Amino acid sequence: MIYLDYNATTPLDPRVADAMVPYLREHHGNPSSSHAPGRLVRAAVDRARARVAALLGASPEQVVFTSGGSEANNHALKGVAWGHGSGHLIVSAVEHPAITVPCRWLAERGFGLTEVGVDASGRVDPEDVRRALRPDTVLISVMLANNEVGTIEPVAEIGRIAREAGVLMHTDAAQAVGKIAVRVDELGVDLLSVAGHKFHAPAGVGALYVRQGVKLESLIHGAGHEGGRRAGTEAVAAIVGLGVAAELAGDQAANAAIPALRDRFHQGLTDQLGEGVVLNGHPEHRLPNTLNVSFRGCNGVELLASLDRVCASAGAACHSDRQEPSAVLRAMGVDRDLALGAVRFSVGRFNTAHEIDRAVEAVVSAVRATPA
Repeated sequence: MIYLDYNATTPLDPRVADAMVPYLREHHGNPSSSHAPGRLVRAAVDRARARVAALLGASPEQVVFTSGGSEANNHALKGVAWGHGSGHLIVSAVEHPAITVPCRWLAERGFGLTEVGVDASGRVDPEDVRRALRPDTVLISVMLANNEVGTIEPVAEIGRIAREAGVLMHTDAAQAVGKIAVRVDELGVDLLSVAGHKFHAPAGVGALYVRQGVKLESLIHGAGHEGGRRAGTEAVAAIVGLGVAAELAGDQAANAAIPALRDRFHQGLTDQLGEGVVLNGHPEHRLPNTLNVSFRGCNGVELLASLDRVCASAGAACHSDRQEPSAVLRAMGVDRDLALGAVRFSVGRFNTAHEIDRAVEAVVSAVRATPA
């Protein structure tokens, strides 16, 4: 099996798993307890918080641990909206459902919502965001990198526009953390979401960066955990794993080979299929591990079904027995037939050049076997 679906989820790094084991088997204290077992696990949580903060260029007290990226996004969006009581939100048309669904939920309850379009590469024009601003705008949320096509958005430029207007800025960085440098000061964001399982931590843990002074209502109420921002006893083992994964993600040398693997795969496909392969997303401003391509004359879902040894994701979803292109590809204006032929391949640190070459052979064979 050749795993090329790192954007869906990443394998747990063995070093992360090893670090978690003591907190599953031996150290079972509650981090809020004052006795020795409690203090021991509290120290482990504090170390993990410092590691995540270091990766983001933030202070530890600005990091709130969550159950994952979806919770972090919901906390940012609903927390700002509820904190203000009313107002207007701006998001891009290519956001993950963890952004679009809660935003539309808020819109159904009286909040204003504007979805800003993108160009053919999936990139937002910052000036479109500026034009969408209203006197009652309270939050702009634009993802740092798209999960489907890998396009990197001009978040820093949009953040400057937000600051000029006195509006809070959030970015869903779930797909970016661990793949590219993510520094909150350079991005100029007030809120930033992290998903652990996207960079070799376990599923079920994430984080939300909250700039000091941001007015944010809690999503989960109860006792005063996480600086009073998120009630619930911390998932210590998972948090420890997130901290180790964050430290490993800071090692740029470990990821140095990934862009070459992606490009090797793309080149292999185009060498054999030529113009039958069409790139989706920005050719330069995209994640170093992500390759989203459409195969002319093919259906991406059916193509993947025929590839029993290659794991990837299709660019279409089934609705009532009818396949529809993803919302991202529709927003980019990709031709419907091409969009239905889209497949996302995403590589990672555990892939090898030999695997990539085998995957090229398998994909090319499957494409050529597709009935004309």
